[in-house]
Amino acid sequence: MTALKINRRRVMQGALAAALPAGLLSCAGGKQQAQALQVGGLPVTCNLTLPVACVARNTLNAAGGSAGPQFAYEYSKYSGWPEVKESLMAGRIQAAYMLAPLVMDLTDRKIPVKIVSLGHRSGAVIMVRTDSPYQHFRQLAGKRIAIPSRFAVDFLFLRKMLAQENMTPADIQIVEMPPPDMPAALYANAVDAYCTGEPFGAAAQRAGYARPLRMTRDEWRNYICCVLTVREELIAGNRPLVQDLVNMILGAGVWLDATPANRSKAVAIAAGPKYFRQDPNILQFVMDNPADRVTYGDLRMIRAEFEELMELSMAAGTIKHPIPYEQYVDSSFTLAAAPTTIPL
Repeated sequence: MTALKINRRRVMQGALAAALPAGLLSCAGGKQQAQALQVGGLPVTCNLTLPVACVARNTLNAAGGSAGPQFAYEYSKYSGWPEVKESLMAGRIQAAYMLAPLVMDLTDRKIPVKIVSLGHRSGAVIMVRTDSPYQHFRQLAGKRIAIPSRFAVDFLFLRKMLAQENMTPADIQIVEMPPPDMPAALYANAVDAYCTGEPFGAAAQRAGYARPLRMTRDEWRNYICCVLTVREELIAGNRPLVQDLVNMILGAGVWLDATPANRSKAVAIAAGPKYFRQDPNILQFVMDNPADRVTYGDLRMIRAEFEELMELSMAAGTIKHPIPYEQYVDSSFTLAAAPTTIPL
C-alpha cells in the first residue's frame, strides 16, 4: 500500500512538472528558478565578460532578494568559431559570443540571429619572434603570417596594416591556423608572424620567444570582434531574459575595467575548469601588459563601427554585398540596459 502511494505521488509530481512553463526547474523559497541558458563561447580574453556574468548572476541568485523568475547562465565552451556557428545555426544553443562578420553573413543566409551587445574592445596582436629583425610592418613582405580565419576580425586588422603600408595580401603568405597552434608554429619557425586574439599572443610573449609587432590598442582603438548573439526566437519568447543577460554583460565590462583587483578576480574565475581551463599566469599577463591590451568598459553598439567592419569584410571578399544594419543588430537591449552591479 505504501509503495502504491509513493508511485501515485510521483505520477502527480510528474504531471505537475509537465504542466509548468518550459525552462522552469524548481521553486525554492517561493521563487521560480529558471533553467540556465547555455551561452557559447571560446576560451579567449575577448570572451572574458561571459564567465564573469555567469558567476555574478549565480551569486545574485544565491543571495536572493529578487522577485519573479530567477535567470541563470552557463558558459558552454567551444574550441573554434565553426563549431559555435553550427550550434547556433542548428538551435542547439540560443546564445553565443560570435565573430561580428560571421553574424552578418548568417543573417544574409536567413539564419534568425541578432547581435544584442558587444563583448569587448581591442585584444588582437601581430606577434613576431623576439630574435627576428622585424621592427616595421613592411618588413613582413613575402613572409608567412598565420590568421585564425578569413572571417576573423584579426584578418581585417592584418589587412588594415597592409593598407597602411600600401601593401596587399598578395605581398605576404597567409596561412589559416587555429590560434592555440600559433605560438608553437612561431617557435618552430613554421611561420614568421601571426595575427590573433589573446591570450595566444601573451602565451608566447610571456614565454620569452615572441614580442608584439602591432597591437589593436595602438592601431585600431574601436576594434570589435566578439559580439553577444542570440537567436530571434529567444528574443521573441523571453525578452526579460535577454535583457538581463545584456545587463550582466555590460555590468561585467564596467567591473572589469574598474580596478586591477577585479581583473585578477576575473582571471581566477576564467582560468578554472568550468570556463577557459587555462594558465592563470598567462591570462593575468594579458590583463597587465599593458592594462588596456583588452578593454571591456565601453560596450556601446555604434552603427558606424559595424558598417566599417562590413566595408572591410566586403573588401576582403568574405561578405559579398552590403547587409542592412537592422538585419543583424537589435540595439533595443543596450539602449534599455541598466548595467548590473557585479557582486564579486
